Amino acid sequence: MPRSLTTHVVQDPSDGFRFLPHLETEPPDLRVSFDVLGGGRIRARMSGASVAALQGTEHKADLSVRPEDVHSAAARLRAHWQRRFVDFQPVDSQGRDLPGRHRPYATAADLSAESEEHLCGRVADLARAGESLLFDTLLGGDDVQTEMFRSYLRSALSQEGLRVRFDSDLQLPWPMLCTSGEATPSTAELDGLFARFLGHRHQIEHTGAAYAWLGPARTAPPRPTVSLNHDPGVGRATRAKEVASVLAEGTQCTVRTTYDELVRDFARPDLDEQLTYFWCHGDFIPNEPEPPILAIRLTDGTPFDGYSVRELRAAHRHSRFRPLVLLNACHTGVAAANADRAFLGRMLIDHGAEGVLGPHIAMPQAFAAEYALAFVTRYLRGTATAGRITNDLARHFAARYRNPLGLAYGLYSGMDARLDRAPGGGA
Repeated sequence: MPRSLTTHVVQDPSDGFRFLPHLETEPPDLRVSFDVLGGGRIRARMSGASVAALQGTEHKADLSVRPEDVHSAAARLRAHWQRRFVDFQPVDSQGRDLPGRHRPYATAADLSAESEEHLCGRVADLARAGESLLFDTLLGGDDVQTEMFRSYLRSALSQEGLRVRFDSDLQLPWPMLCTSGEATPSTAELDGLFARFLGHRHQIEHTGAAYAWLGPARTAPPRPTVSLNHDPGVGRATRAKEVASVLAEGTQCTVRTTYDELVRDFARPDLDEQLTYFWCHGDFIPNEPEPPILAIRLTDGTPFDGYSVRELRAAHRHSRFRPLVLLNACHTGVAAANADRAFLGRMLIDHGAEGVLGPHIAMPQAFAAEYALAFVTRYLRGTATAGRITNDLARHFAARYRNPLGLAYGLYSGMDARLDRAPGGGA
């Protein structure tokens, strides 16, 4: 009589190619590319349903600006946010610090009790700098191609609710850049100023890698798999403990506090996490003759950087390690204009991460913890993508807390990342 035979596969002749190489998704509404070519030239391209298709040609321009000038202007914008907003210190008529008002925009996340008029002035200053970086520095020039490209991009970005991908060799703080506007502190309300920022108007991700990951399709585990990688001494007066509680509730949560624990687990071929959260210090370490690179430090102070990720994960190219990484680490060390802020994120993407979310500036701990609590709570529900949540939070903190710092968080890839939950796994 017929019977089923037990089979056991002992070889894999396809060498992993039975898997589709990448997760497919809907194309973004707008894709803008900035490629650095030989001789330091920058070529800009643009496509997507939100920009007009042209007969017999495409949206393309060779820009006159040099990459080093763009990077210098971007460093200036980040420093501008730091000096003009985060480090703002009220003084009296004699120039002395007002008592009980030490850096009010850095020590509280909720600024709704602050003077709306003064906030308007500060945010207008940030918006002006963000618009200038995009349209005067990056897209400056009076040749016909640049003028046409600038006009079409300005029109596309003036829409709302787009999914925008900046596929770029230039590492810029895209959510902090701005559309054009005639607003001034004396005539514009704060909501109108917030609405000019790209991170307020659109879902945004920065990409740059090609075919960055190859691995098997994953199935949702019975409980979400997450990790908390932190220095418990950071942000004791903030809501950091609440973030830790949310991460641990109904999940399989791994807690790491030392470099050795990071190395132990990142070297595992079976490492499989859906959300990897870092809450710790970060700074720039020398990398002569190249620019300094961002590294994170847990309780023991040993730096963990992009090279560490490459050393530990290079042998596990086909693994199931596909987390969204929330990198809530302040870079309080060297703030050189030529520092490589993106190398750690790039290495995480190249070795499996679906996306990396982190601040473009040295984020105040009070706001960083508040942001993490809101993001982690929403992401673990599994009902919204990282891009949607990031955009919603930028709007939420602007509208309710009157705080622009939610606009200083950016996604490296991961706009469509979503935490998959097993059926019946709870919400």
